[in-house]
Amino acid sequence: MGQRDEYELVFVHPGSATPAAEDVVVVHRTERKGPGGHPVYTDDTGIVQAEISDRDEVRIIASGGHQAPSPVVQVRRLV
Repeated sequence: MGQRDEYELVFVHPGSATPAAEDVVVVHRTERKGPGGHPVYTDDTGIVQAEISDRDEVRIIASGGHQAPSPVVQVRRLV
């Protein structure tokens, strides 16, 4: 499996009044590597940053203070 240039990160909100409430953010590959040695992906604003492995494992990276990343994040490959 090769690394992709774009992914959708899906932030699921468990316990929300709306069933299956989720936010979707498109992220693009950068030249950086994360703590696990995998590529770092970021959205256009640079606020959402994530390390994504070649097995589609996601690690959200804090880009500033006072962030509380959602513990439930899924990744979808963009074709």
